[in-house]
Amino acid sequence: MKVEEFNLIIAGVGGQGSVLASRMVADAAIMEGYKVRVGETFGAAQRGGAVASHVRIGTKVYGPLVPEDGLDALVGLEPLEALIVGVKYLSPQAVAIVNTRRWFPVDVNVGRAKYPSLEEIEDSLKKLCNKVIMIDATKIAEEAGSARSLNVVMLGSLAAVVKLPFKLESLKKAIMGRVPKGTEELNLKAFELGYEALRKEQK
Repeated sequence: MKVEEFNLIIAGVGGQGSVLASRMVADAAIMEGYKVRVGETFGAAQRGGAVASHVRIGTKVYGPLVPEDGLDALVGLEPLEALIVGVKYLSPQAVAIVNTRRWFPVDVNVGRAKYPSLEEIEDSLKKLCNKVIMIDATKIAEEAGSARSLNVVMLGSLAAVVKLPFKLESLKKAIMGRVPKGTEELNLKAFELGYEALRKEQK
């Protein structure tokens, strides 16, 4: 039976691959016959080019942006961006998976603003949704062979924790179809490492 509606946002800063990851998820859903809507919102430049990629999957999805408080899953490639998005979009039933490696925006680097601690970010997210998982996905991406595979590591982690509306094999196939030629093996390893890191934790 097909899911009526599944809402995901992948939040990060420019260059982390949130838009590409959202396209991978969309491709996997399309392979299994779902309607999919994808949209992006872009934050202020002083926040370091914040990007939130919305993916809406189901038999009854229409607009490209997730409704406020309508999120089923949040993937945070950068912790503060995850919190900024989470405040607006997380539902009480949602799951948030957040990379712990921080990216300091200009305002923080020049001392005009304070970056909250990871503990503060985690505590705030826990008040907004059902489950929060913090993971050093950048470190896992480096172990796989490239920090640029962070987005794929996070998709592996997402698949381990959240019941997605499509098969794991469809997601892997979608990833392989989108990564640059010659990086397929590295990205498959990144996906598997991200998946295993959180699958163990769920046991």
